[in-house]
Amino acid sequence: MARHRHDRTPPPRAHWLLLLAVLAVFGVGLGVDATLLHLERTGARPDGPAPATGVPQEVLGGLPAVDARGGEVRTAGIPDRTIALTFDDGPDPEWTPKVLDVLRRHDVPATFFVTGVAAARHPDLVRRIVAEGHELGNHTMTHADLGRVSELRARWELRQTQLVLAGITGTSSALVRPPYSSTPATVDDPGWQAVRRAADAGYLAVLADLDPQDWRAPGADAIVAAATPADGRGAVVLLHDGGGDRAGTVEAVDRLVGALTDQGWRFRTTSDALGLADASSPAPLGTRLAGRASVATIGFAAVLGTLVPWLLLVATVLALGRTALVLVTAGLHRRRPAGEHTVPLVQPATVIVPAYNERAGIEATLRSIAASTHPALSVIVVDDGSTDGTAEVAEALRLPGVLVLRQENAGKSAALRTGLAAARTELVITVDADTVVEPATMAELVAPFADPTVGAVSGNAKVGNRGGLLGRWQHIEYVIGFNLDRRMYDVLECMPTVPGAVGAFRRSAIAGAGGVPGDTLAEDTDLTMALLRAGWRVVYAQRARVWTEAPAGLGQLWKQRYRWCYGTLQAMYKHRHAVVERGGAGRLGRRGLPYLLLFQVLLPVLAPVVDVAALYLLFLDPGRAAVAWAAFLAVQLVPAVVAFRLDGERLGPLWSLPLQQFVYRQLMYLVVLQSVVTAIAGARLAWHSPRRTGTAAEAAPRGVV
Repeated sequence: MARHRHDRTPPPRAHWLLLLAVLAVFGVGLGVDATLLHLERTGARPDGPAPATGVPQEVLGGLPAVDARGGEVRTAGIPDRTIALTFDDGPDPEWTPKVLDVLRRHDVPATFFVTGVAAARHPDLVRRIVAEGHELGNHTMTHADLGRVSELRARWELRQTQLVLAGITGTSSALVRPPYSSTPATVDDPGWQAVRRAADAGYLAVLADLDPQDWRAPGADAIVAAATPADGRGAVVLLHDGGGDRAGTVEAVDRLVGALTDQGWRFRTTSDALGLADASSPAPLGTRLAGRASVATIGFAAVLGTLVPWLLLVATVLALGRTALVLVTAGLHRRRPAGEHTVPLVQPATVIVPAYNERAGIEATLRSIAASTHPALSVIVVDDGSTDGTAEVAEALRLPGVLVLRQENAGKSAALRTGLAAARTELVITVDADTVVEPATMAELVAPFADPTVGAVSGNAKVGNRGGLLGRWQHIEYVIGFNLDRRMYDVLECMPTVPGAVGAFRRSAIAGAGGVPGDTLAEDTDLTMALLRAGWRVVYAQRARVWTEAPAGLGQLWKQRYRWCYGTLQAMYKHRHAVVERGGAGRLGRRGLPYLLLFQVLLPVLAPVVDVAALYLLFLDPGRAAVAWAAFLAVQLVPAVVAFRLDGERLGPLWSLPLQQFVYRQLMYLVVLQSVVTAIAGARLAWHSPRRTGTAAEAAPRGVV
């Protein structure tokens, strides 16, 4: 039920820009991470040998340093009894520090050919490498085979890695080791293409004299044997500090360096051993700044990529936990004694119908109440300043036992207080003026009051205008909400809301709880929580069915749910002290409020992140994403089927459940996000009046009206 109020400040609008900005940053970050992971996969070298018909003989039979800059091929080697240790594929957070510890212990330098992605993700390790006297080389951005990717990508791989190194260390390196390279004798045509492309970009390619193939993890003994030079000849030794388990490499380096140092061998960086004075140079300011931005972006993307599985895990655990909870409690609720709350209670009751501009539906509402089987009903219609003739329509019906009261527009809570003041019975039933009541509903609502501990009863509101996708989606939501959530609340004795569309109360209970509150936008939730805290039981009457008119457009739906959500947040905060109270208040505080917080606030707040993460996973692994999507739908479909069966509804509308994930769910979580931000900002919402069409009884059983 909506009201116009003109004394409320509008909600802030800037948070929409903030939300869009956060989602954009999150999406871009995951997009960067997914793109880099995709490039790492697509840039790998395929299995199988390649011809070497185009490789110059001076390269195949030459020395490990290959300089093809300027179109002329020159090679160079390491002096005798000199070792240049080189490490590829790092930095790695586990193995690079262990390699550095070994080198520091022996006081020997080395050259680390790093990938740009790994360097950007672990910049502190890159700085440590440089600080401890080692040098850096370019191993491409994503470990791409420079001879097999496009020329444009090859230039990007080298340039981007150089930017990363400049951003971290402030320097540029002229050394490159093409991924998948080894000794000069193993260079094939794609390998030679890689060397030439690196040369065109101004790099000196560093291959190896000795390649122990430690990436195969052959064991420390085999690595030491294959990395030990023969006949005192100097060598560039190719090892790895990333890309897998490097325990054997760490042990082998320790033993190799110790043994060769005792034999008088010298260890040098590659550039020092080759006599290169210009292998490293200060990077220009623009390059350093661009590099820092690149490092920050990739680092942020890596954090998000690591965070996504955990966020999905949290969301999955919450969703599965909620599903399990509502299904178990629904089973317990169904197994309750059949006679509970079914004994007729012939006690007078007053139906209060607050109305504001409800001309389209008020006649159907009142006629359906008049047809109720409960024998002792009186009806009070409180016209809250309507401008469309609602009161005149109600009076013109001349239904027996119906009293029409008029007041200036003051809001729904004020209208309810007016109705309560005029009522002369202990039991009061509230029905919205857009609602059609089944004949047995009033008796079903009154029956539970045979238990003197019951202070309020929630009925079962159903969507009447369920045509079209939006109507079906709301129908599904109502059926699940009333037939699972309210059963759970009933079992756990923590019902947080008796809906305004259909509910019954003891007047004395309302008075003892402080009356109908007017300081929140969800007066029904606020009042129900107050009753629980006052020690009253609140129960659910499934067979007390009414048919209500749901919003027919997305704009109206947004306004309604925004008010509901914001009002619920207000009520939760207002009754937060129930967490430390006893009895019914404690059950609300330690059962109902945490449930609302987890599943009506936290889970929707996580939903945008989950959606972006789903796109991220779809890009990386469509197969796994499809399986996850199917599982997600199953988690929703199972409780939906159970709820529909419990309520005697046809399963046909559930065909639209998958489509609900693409529009309706996003609308609902945006409602929650805006409500949370509005609440934090301290703004107050205005009442909104939806346009009524009088279609509440469209799906109601024949004879209801």
